[in-house]
Amino acid sequence: MGLLDGKVAFIFGVANHRSIAWGIAKELHAHGATIALSIFNEDLRRRVEPLAEEVGCDFIETCDVNNDDAIDAVFEKFKERYGQLDVLVHSIGFAPREALGGRFIDIKREDFKLTLESSAYSLVALAKRAEPLMSEGGSIMSMTYYAAEKYIPDYNAMAIAKSALEACTRYMAVDMGHKQIRVNAISAGPIKTLAAAGIPGFRGLLKHFDAVAPLGKTVTVEDVGKTAVYLASDLSRMVTGEIIYVDSGYQVLGITSPRDEM
Repeated sequence: MGLLDGKVAFIFGVANHRSIAWGIAKELHAHGATIALSIFNEDLRRRVEPLAEEVGCDFIETCDVNNDDAIDAVFEKFKERYGQLDVLVHSIGFAPREALGGRFIDIKREDFKLTLESSAYSLVALAKRAEPLMSEGGSIMSMTYYAAEKYIPDYNAMAIAKSALEACTRYMAVDMGHKQIRVNAISAGPIKTLAAAGIPGFRGLLKHFDAVAPLGKTVTVEDVGKTAVYLASDLSRMVTGEIIYVDSGYQVLGITSPRDEM
């Protein structure tokens, strides 16, 4: 018996084998969940289809999460196929390159708006469509990062989007709690994903993280996936509105000097 036997998970954000969403899909499948996937555009299909086969998924639909008609269409297809939804995973973040790096104060209005809409409001839009399909309760989770709380060099507009995402998590947890729908976020440490490659100075950030994090290990997509299993399962049935850290303990630090210098 798996922890997620009989549950259906709809996962947004798989781009390749390094995606956090892929780590989550693998772990949810390993515990018995049926996996459905949504990708941003058709260009990603050739990368994602071989991965989908590994988890027995033959539902891969494109969806522009900034387009309400596209979201309605993909959820209608999901409903026709599965009828109910137990787990929604939002692993989506986008910022124009100009909104990352440089002086924060120089961010353009349109880049700021696009980053927040793509990376934060998209969670609200997906959850709204998921709610009617979670008639027996469910779990909604998204991916955030420590830059939502503290300054991280070059994260800029995405940091604000992650702060908004975490606030959305708390508000939706209250709105949806009476239907036994839990809403949480996972704050992962830096991981070499396609999205991370667009952040200036990421390699240096990752090297520093490895040197100072209490557990002394880089976080993997599988580590995040294991926490997602907890949030998707009945093990967390009384947990909602939380930001759960999977970051090798980094967030507890007040001083971030390498351990051998402290």
